[in-house]
Amino acid sequence: MKTSRTLRSAAAAALLVTLAATATAPAAQAHTPGAGASAAALTAGASATAAPVLRQAAPDSPAVVGVVLPRPTGPSAVGRSTLHLVDRSRQDPWVPDRPRELMVDVYHPARSAAGAPAPYADPREARLLLEAAGNRDAEAAARLGATLTHSVAGARPQGGRHPLVLLSPGFGAPRFTLTTLAEEYASRGYVVAVVDHAYEAAGAVFPGGRVLTCVACEKAQTWEDMRKATVNRGRDLSFVVDRLTGPRPAWRYARMIDRKRMGAAGHSIGGAAAASVMARDERVRAGVNMDGSFGDPVPAGGLGGRPFLMLGTQDEVHLPGGGDPTWDEAWRHLDGWKRWLGVSGAHHFTFSDVPVLFDQLGVAYPGDQPQPTIAAGRAVELTRAYTTAFFDRHLRGRPQPLLDGPTAQNPEVHFNGDAR
Repeated sequence: MKTSRTLRSAAAAALLVTLAATATAPAAQAHTPGAGASAAALTAGASATAAPVLRQAAPDSPAVVGVVLPRPTGPSAVGRSTLHLVDRSRQDPWVPDRPRELMVDVYHPARSAAGAPAPYADPREARLLLEAAGNRDAEAAARLGATLTHSVAGARPQGGRHPLVLLSPGFGAPRFTLTTLAEEYASRGYVVAVVDHAYEAAGAVFPGGRVLTCVACEKAQTWEDMRKATVNRGRDLSFVVDRLTGPRPAWRYARMIDRKRMGAAGHSIGGAAAASVMARDERVRAGVNMDGSFGDPVPAGGLGGRPFLMLGTQDEVHLPGGGDPTWDEAWRHLDGWKRWLGVSGAHHFTFSDVPVLFDQLGVAYPGDQPQPTIAAGRAVELTRAYTTAFFDRHLRGRPQPLLDGPTAQNPEVHFNGDAR
């Protein structure tokens, strides 16, 4: 699982921090953009279709106890659907003989929590994620593969119109690593679309039994590669909006979505993609970058006055004037409401499910970064609180004092820069 915060340019002017290394190439590759987690994609199997599919059910053996995910805190039950989307107007940037494919989990507020909980990850995805982090413990992989979510597949939706939030994971990370955020938002009345971008995760199961691995982790070698990857992810997110809100929507409950209230967020390159889609798609009204280098720079003219939140580590990389100059540049160019928040004791993975998974599975953080000092549960609590407050303020118009400045209740969270 190679999730890049910053990438070294051809002149080696910027700090590269990769967040994982493979089991076969740990420390020596931790500072090269191509240090990937996987081999070429397994493309055998039936051809892709645009029909919705559900993940393989989790193992039901009573001997295997899955990871316990934090419960969403909102008042609504959560439903989930899974879609396979194919953009035949674009070639995949990593495997050009294929059209661009996406797997999308759509979470939504549901009328009832009755029914079997949806699985967290396909067992093959679980195994590949841990192997990418340098862990080949079969018991840990079995536990992750047996993990269940707090969502019910196919649950009937609540009535009314709801804001949409697009979520994109880090480079090398599967979409399920943003489940705790997705469920939180859905429990609070949002529709949430979490995207797996083909060939950019350690392992993601696509229709026909195809397990697509991280070809991009091997091919992305330069800043220009990552700029193209970020722009392409932004286009992916626009395509998801098209397929969820267009005249023939791919999701059966698309009527739930309020087309005038849509936002995007992501971790690492997924956070950069949130800014990228906003630069090109005015339908996306608000964005959050969680600890990702802006591979596609924020335009000098800004984002049309739309709000943006930068949430990251309070360290030498993502402090003002730190090792990632793209954050300082983005801050200067953002022309709407903005906040730059840093979390003390955080690790790059703090803003995903990884702390919860690694803590319970006893998996060490790969790479050469300092280990996080913030507890897994606290990491989830803070990430949920500040990003939910952001979307509540800007997609629902609800005042959020939490975003006005530091609080005694959350001493880990620092407000950097001159907020607007």
